[in-house]
Amino acid sequence: MLYVPGIGESAISISSDPHSPQTLRHTIRAVGGVTQAIAKGGIGMSLGLRGPFGSHWPIDRCLPTNDGQRDIIIVAGGIGLAPLRSVIYSLCRQRDRLGKVVVMLGAKWPEDLLYRNEYSSWKERGIEVQTTVDRATDDWHRNVGVVTALLNRWRVDRPKQTIVMSCGPEVMMRYVVQSALQHHVPASNIWVALERHMNCAVGLCGHCQLGPAFLCKDGPVLPYPRVVDWLKVQAL
Repeated sequence: MLYVPGIGESAISISSDPHSPQTLRHTIRAVGGVTQAIAKGGIGMSLGLRGPFGSHWPIDRCLPTNDGQRDIIIVAGGIGLAPLRSVIYSLCRQRDRLGKVVVMLGAKWPEDLLYRNEYSSWKERGIEVQTTVDRATDDWHRNVGVVTALLNRWRVDRPKQTIVMSCGPEVMMRYVVQSALQHHVPASNIWVALERHMNCAVGLCGHCQLGPAFLCKDGPVLPYPRVVDWLKVQAL
């Protein structure tokens, strides 16, 4: 939780390498009062920080089991790549212990794709990176369309040994889950990051309640079986 004195507080995901804890990095989109104040503040501005709060991505479940190595599919839309960037850093460090690893990224425009200068280093570590945009520019010669189309075309060879992690617009994640299930990936192997207005960050104010859960402390990262009934209701 980042706090700008006199303005307010906002929930921002950590997007830095967890193996370099001396530096915390956040990727911030300036859309509200707090985030715009941070964007304008510059180096040396005063910030308050609380946390970290909430749940984490299932990195431990990505490691080999008695049945062999895990295949990892990461699907992110827009700013949804920010909280998954730490996951990618961790997977890069443990790449030799994993099976297939693919990162599927979608954005409205090519310039909206986050961390473009890092894709080559991810690929050098053996991570496949696929990108798509909703609207192409004259110099864009790659995939055009929604990011879930990339998952629909992906060949899942070992569904029971595949972990799917997704973050982005909620409607996108619904289709990611649907596609993963059609590929016979077990629901318990699918993880999503949900977003609601997080105010207190400790489950007291109720602003982020979704069903019986408070996303600030029980989430935002949750296994699909735990949220399946809530995601069926749009705009809940």
